[in-house]
Amino acid sequence: MRFSNRTVLVTGAASGIGRAAALRFAREGAFVFCLDQADAVAGTADAINADGGCAQALQGDAADEAFIASAVDRAVAARGRLDAIFANAGISGGMTLLADLQVAEWERVLHVNLVGVFLAIREGARVMVPQGGGSIVCTASVAGLRSGAGGIPYSASKAGVINLVQTSANQLGGTNVRVNCICPGLTETGMTAPVFEQARARGSEHKLGQLNPLRRYARPEEAANVALFLASDDASYVNGQAIAVDGGLSSSHPTVPGRFV
Repeated sequence: MRFSNRTVLVTGAASGIGRAAALRFAREGAFVFCLDQADAVAGTADAINADGGCAQALQGDAADEAFIASAVDRAVAARGRLDAIFANAGISGGMTLLADLQVAEWERVLHVNLVGVFLAIREGARVMVPQGGGSIVCTASVAGLRSGAGGIPYSASKAGVINLVQTSANQLGGTNVRVNCICPGLTETGMTAPVFEQARARGSEHKLGQLNPLRRYARPEEAANVALFLASDDASYVNGQAIAVDGGLSSSHPTVPGRFV
């Protein structure tokens, strides 16, 4: 029960990695505030409460300044403190080619994926610094490490998350507030559903994830497990890091299968 009597806030908790993390935090003893703009966020909180845990759903936009500030304040008012935030909410933005990208599309993706994370870090730090510490974990992506894993706005936003985590961890130096991020590879979530649906329709699901050493895609729980570790005291000396959860995909330059040179 690594989070017994602790308060955790999870954005993007209606589905995918966010939902899996919210369920895991609760099973480890946390009171979980589940945030998402989708109606299904209520289902995540209901599932936690039905399982004997404690959760409250807050419906709103994770990139809305007033909503995030209010959610943090509500968590502190209800529980007296905020121990961890998992800033997970994000959108893919599609795979529009560079020449066809519109400024509005670019701004929408960066607003959700990067401004939303910035708000979670800023508002979390606002209460964590005075209370003597806390942990903020963000969802970036292998797309933020290098090209080839997402569209241009998405990849740029996730690279921004990685740098934001690093700079925030340093600006919060000496406060005992840790800031880290996970960089998932291909994971079956609502965001990636079209990829999986197309692969299953043509009978090639077994090829998904074939480029990483594990030769498979990830389940949301596998990324959630790493987020839980980073948020816990087990990671008390881990700070300013971007942890790839990608089956080893980012560990190698492209190679021909079976050959190493």
